[in-house]
Amino acid sequence: MLNTENNSDEFSCEVVCGLVGHPLGHSFSPQIHALIGNYTYKLFDLAPEELEKFFTERNFTAVNVTIPYKTEVMRFCDRISREAELIGSVNTVVKEKDGTLSGYNTDYFGFKSMLENAGIGVCGEKTLVLGSGGSSKTVTAVLRDLGASEVTVISRSGKDNYGNIEKHSDAGIIVNTTPCGMFPGNGEQAVLLDGFVNLHGVCDIIYNPEKTALLLQAEKMGITNAGGLYMLVAQAVKAAEYFFGNPVPNEKIGEIYRKINAGMRNITLVGMPGCGKSTVGKLLASVTNKKFFDCDDYITEKYGKSPAAIITEDGETEFRKKETEALKELTRMSGIVLACGGGAVTVAENIPLLRQNGRVVYLMRDVGSLETKGRPLSKGGKDTLLNMLEKRDPLYRMAADFTVNVCETPEKTAEEVLKTVVF
Repeated sequence: MLNTENNSDEFSCEVVCGLVGHPLGHSFSPQIHALIGNYTYKLFDLAPEELEKFFTERNFTAVNVTIPYKTEVMRFCDRISREAELIGSVNTVVKEKDGTLSGYNTDYFGFKSMLENAGIGVCGEKTLVLGSGGSSKTVTAVLRDLGASEVTVISRSGKDNYGNIEKHSDAGIIVNTTPCGMFPGNGEQAVLLDGFVNLHGVCDIIYNPEKTALLLQAEKMGITNAGGLYMLVAQAVKAAEYFFGNPVPNEKIGEIYRKINAGMRNITLVGMPGCGKSTVGKLLASVTNKKFFDCDDYITEKYGKSPAAIITEDGETEFRKKETEALKELTRMSGIVLACGGGAVTVAENIPLLRQNGRVVYLMRDVGSLETKGRPLSKGGKDTLLNMLEKRDPLYRMAADFTVNVCETPEKTAEEVLKTVVF
């Protein structure tokens, strides 16, 4: 942990660190900095007209800066680091002892660390960078410094754009720096990967959701991929070094990343109707301090009718539509335990929803032990259930990261799930 107690007396104001940007409703920075050191870290959600006053008054120790102010904030800095000057954006501002402001860019270090952690080598590679904003400049600088043979920026209206991207189908690495696919726009995708014949590495600097639609497609294609959370943590650790002048061990990045990811990550349970998903899910939520959601209960509250009633009165097709809408809302959340209905995996659209923010566990239970009371699709006895399992088992396995056999008690099953879900 950083020791800031001796540093606080060196500043003209109380130690005040934080994040400047707009909007900041879904930032994980305070949680990350709480794991780095024992200093206060606040969110400064500033409207454009408030920015100059904030940096003129300088009532802070040091701040990170995020969109849309990474370029504009440079005019308030008295000095700017080489990386920030090269990239043309600042994401860390430190007030020195004499009251002047120094600007740095720790996103450079963050993205470089992200590539290294994922094992994505770019030396000699043709690379595509989606987006031409401030983050694109950072990514482009890193790729060039690491020896990429070609770095092409894809924008909406430049000479290399989404309309003619097929001429770069031989690219080996693609990096998304656009907000496409970011919460709450989950599921959106800037480009489809099918036509890239040499592609073996995909990065997305978005960290919420954990896996964007772009990364989920890369995963399905067996392509090495990485999301933006590791970058976020790495740049925060480097920023903290600038904040107080104290080095932080490199292993701290991985340690904090794992802790933050464990908190953000969902545990999603799939399996046959009556296998015990809700009971096990509640136990998991209690142990992990995550909030529990039962999709069927959520549907009942959302539509005023139980799944059984919807299926009986309106048909299964209508129920599946409502279930998908409920899952879109539930799976956008982070850090929850979710018990899905037994047939959720039968709709192809649902599977990437389940996988975008966590780990999916398939609970397997002997057909003869399944609960059938109040479940209209389970009527018909063992033969009906065996037929259902034959159709659904491949879908459960396709959706799941892990498979766990239901044990003699829900407590034991929950324990086995926790052993399997590696954070």
